[in-house]
Amino acid sequence: MAKVSVGLRGWRFDEEEIFTDDGELKPLDEIPEGPRERLFRLVGLVEEPCDVCYLEHGESEVHRCNQAEIVYGEPEGEVLCCPEHEPDLVYWYREAGGSDHAGSVEFGDRFHEWVAAGNEAPEGYGSVEHVEEDPDGLPDLPDQQEIQERVEQDFEGDRIDIIELAGKEGDDGDDLSEDEFADVDLSTDYPSNR
Repeated sequence: MAKVSVGLRGWRFDEEEIFTDDGELKPLDEIPEGPRERLFRLVGLVEEPCDVCYLEHGESEVHRCNQAEIVYGEPEGEVLCCPEHEPDLVYWYREAGGSDHAGSVEFGDRFHEWVAAGNEAPEGYGSVEHVEEDPDGLPDLPDQQEIQERVEQDFEGDRIDIIELAGKEGDDGDDLSEDEFADVDLSTDYPSNR
């Protein structure tokens, strides 16, 4: 089973889990939960700046940051890097205790703290060697815009009226009294993929 990256290097997907035999992105409900979660997250990350650049320059000078090309970690706890700063992450992971946070959502926060404290990889520290085997054998990957449109299309969903769905009935099967209803905030629209 071939492994492929989509949008950013780092997160690898089993090609057969996310693409049809024709090389098209599968319908999202046919993609296993873990890869689907990463695809959702990638849509929001693909145009973000490198975390290290951002920590160096800040929000006011985000235009000076390199765009991220690499993602490591778990969704919501990931680290985004440009090729220039990938060695910092690799060094932190291998030599400075970063591996203790592998698989946790604190992974990104711990790396950001390490960088904010002024740490970096020693001069000349190597990065991960990314090797492409048989790039012609891979399907044409959809561009990020296409993935984003598919995510929005497949999960647009309907709004659920919680009051209607509940039938305004209490635990005993009777209509809810005003007192039972008073502490419940049902004004929020909740998305659904029904």
